[in-house]
Amino acid sequence: MEIPVAFGLVLKRHRQAAGLSQEALGFEAGLSKNYISLLETGRRQPTLTSLMNLARAVRQAPNTLIDDLLAEQAQAGDQGG
Repeated sequence: MEIPVAFGLVLKRHRQAAGLSQEALGFEAGLSKNYISLLETGRRQPTLTSLMNLARAVRQAPNTLIDDLLAEQAQAGDQGG
């Protein structure tokens, strides 16, 4: 699984767990709803600054998002994807 796609899945999972809409996450992170949508669908990759802001907005440490990204990729690899 490509990194942008895996990150999108992780971001969406954390956003939903935090009870945030894409619009609310964008507001909290200082990003547009459209950009959040592009991230979640794997069509964009966040900058380091955006990653930090997204992590804060979903109330997670940035390394948690990275760890979950790595786990998502490992799981996809185990499933032949």
